Amino acid sequence: MELLILVLVGAIIVTAVADRRGMQPALIIVVIALAVSFIPGMPRVELDSHILLTVVLPPLLYSAALGFSFPNFLRNLKPILGLGVAMVVITAVAVGWVASLVIPEFTFILALLLGAIVAPPDAVTAVAIGRKLGLPKRLMTILTGESLVNDAAALSLFAIAISQIADTHSFIGNPLALFGYNAILGPIVGAVLGMLTLWIRRHLQNPALETVQGFVVPFAAFLAAEHLHASGVLAVVIAGFVVGSGSVHAGYQTRLQERYVWNSVDVLLEAFVFAYIGLQMRFIIEDLRDARESLLHIVAASVLVLVVVLAIRPICVFAMFGRGVVSRRIDSAVNVEVPANPRRSTRPVPAEDRPPGRWRRFADRIDHRPLTWQESTVVAWTGMRGVVTLAAASGIPVTMASGEPFPERSAIQAIAFVVAVGTILIQGPTLPWLIARLNLHNEDEERYDHDQTARTETIVHTAADQVFADFVDRPPAELDAATVEFIKDTVARQSRDAEEMPDPEAHTARNDAFATLYRAVLHAQREALVADRDAGKVDDEAVRAMLERLDLQEAGLSARLESRL
Repeated sequence: MELLILVLVGAIIVTAVADRRGMQPALIIVVIALAVSFIPGMPRVELDSHILLTVVLPPLLYSAALGFSFPNFLRNLKPILGLGVAMVVITAVAVGWVASLVIPEFTFILALLLGAIVAPPDAVTAVAIGRKLGLPKRLMTILTGESLVNDAAALSLFAIAISQIADTHSFIGNPLALFGYNAILGPIVGAVLGMLTLWIRRHLQNPALETVQGFVVPFAAFLAAEHLHASGVLAVVIAGFVVGSGSVHAGYQTRLQERYVWNSVDVLLEAFVFAYIGLQMRFIIEDLRDARESLLHIVAASVLVLVVVLAIRPICVFAMFGRGVVSRRIDSAVNVEVPANPRRSTRPVPAEDRPPGRWRRFADRIDHRPLTWQESTVVAWTGMRGVVTLAAASGIPVTMASGEPFPERSAIQAIAFVVAVGTILIQGPTLPWLIARLNLHNEDEERYDHDQTARTETIVHTAADQVFADFVDRPPAELDAATVEFIKDTVARQSRDAEEMPDPEAHTARNDAFATLYRAVLHAQREALVADRDAGKVDDEAVRAMLERLDLQEAGLSARLESRL
């Protein structure tokens, strides 16, 4: 335990230094951890794979889903599923085919197990770099959505391969039926727990307890789904979507606390994971020697698998999204009009070809706009591996059902760790350079974001004006007309981010009326924003940004009103 704490503290210190110097914390942590692992007498830091999967992975996934826009997830569902499911399967099969050819000891199913382990990229670092360098929102959405989906696909393949090799009896014998069971029941478990969480919050009315209760949700969702032999990853993701969408009805303190708590958890866990990856290398080499494996042969196989992993993603990305160049040239040749929303289709669908009713509204929100070659290039180079590859490699059983040692366990783990470290060291430092060199500036998207922000401003001001009109028409009985007008004007200025606010020196009628009116305005503004978002009139991300502003305003109001104590 003391050693784990030292690793965690060291990772946090390195992260702080790297941030101050504008470097990538993940890359620096891995390099330093690799060097530290070869210090003579350095004890082995080893965690059970079950701990990695149940303690590290769920909060990272839940935090990403909690702050992620579900409407934007649906809008970009095609590229997200293409990268998060199809890409994982293609990568696993490609790695399995190559590994079975170059490593004589590997059967195809053993090589497929290796492919499932190295298939899922960890988009955490890519998203962090992209956010710092101003990556377009659509790319951020696709990369984040991919990271929420690909883990489930990879772990499902991993479980199927393990059951076939170790001859263990899985819950469902048919691999396709097992995959479908995971994909259906996991989200159901997550949705149920998410709705249960929102129901409990409505009855708690305590920000501290609500935050603590929310912290338990990812672990409960993961364990409940795994207990039912379903996908714990999908359960956590859906629970995060449900709680994140419903958090607009929680108190402002809960939303603010959760935002900062989960940001801190992300930094803590990511720093630890990358440190843990680096610290394993020396001991992986020792395990290979103990298993009498040829180090030269394993190094050569690892480099080849790393090359396949680095090459297969660009090939698949340009095969999936490269048609956009041709489509845009055709559209420009025939003068197709581009709609105001750049995140939607560049080719309008005729009304008679659209599905009716609710399906039509859903289809209209799908983004059919192809990626540019610059965007495809960035997506193709964001394939760094992380916690799932680490946990899956550690999760290979020591023995099979017959009691015999699991075949080539050390070799598979060594190759997986080399691939994870290699992608971090190769793609990590080159991705910022690539993003900086490509012209990803999108004026249409900037205009769209500006328009959505202006719409949220209009919504909140209209809602405030309605509350002000009701207040003037039906003022508190103990206030005269001049005081009513003064309160209305003061709250109006404050609701538009002015710094003016009356001093709350006592529980006077004027002061109480001011606080009541201000909170009524904030409540009406939130309700109007959520109603227009649910009706599809304004973008979800713009609504979330405005809600955060309203939360900060209410926090400032409450601090002033409580200052009398």
